[in-house]
Amino acid sequence: HTLFICDTHVNLDPSAEEIAELTLLAAAEVRYFGLAPKVALLSHSNFGSHTDASARKMAQARALLAQCAPELEVEGELHGDAALSESMRVQLFPESSLKGQANLLVMPNLDAANIAYNLLKMTAGDGITIGSILLGANRSAHILTATATVRRIVNMSALAVAGAVTRSEG
Repeated sequence: HTLFICDTHVNLDPSAEEIAELTLLAAAEVRYFGLAPKVALLSHSNFGSHTDASARKMAQARALLAQCAPELEVEGELHGDAALSESMRVQLFPESSLKGQANLLVMPNLDAANIAYNLLKMTAGDGITIGSILLGANRSAHILTATATVRRIVNMSALAVAGAVTRSEG
């Protein structure tokens, strides 16, 4: 299962508006990879079960996305397991607009996103990732951390070249 994790390296504690904007940028990148974005706005809250600032922020981001991108398949705020399990999600929230497994995970802050990224990298990806890709500038930027393996550097280089060729032809 291919997963994209939004903002693992930049925005410490984005607002609901910033999360909505980041989600739109990331969804466009998911489409660039030939996949239909299925967005989960993750939280410790499931569909309003908590009303603290973090949960409200993710619910507000969902409302903003519904207004500005009603065609986008997005759900939240919800737990990570509900994002990846349609049967669990439907049991909790039968009206869910997200079908199947989410492939774009949007976290409430940098800590959550970076921790999830590194845990998934080691447990589900054998330490192999493609990314991180910094979006929002005129051109995307590719980020390599100090722990990048040779394989990750090769993957990132191939991705950067393919992106440059595709975008110059488009």
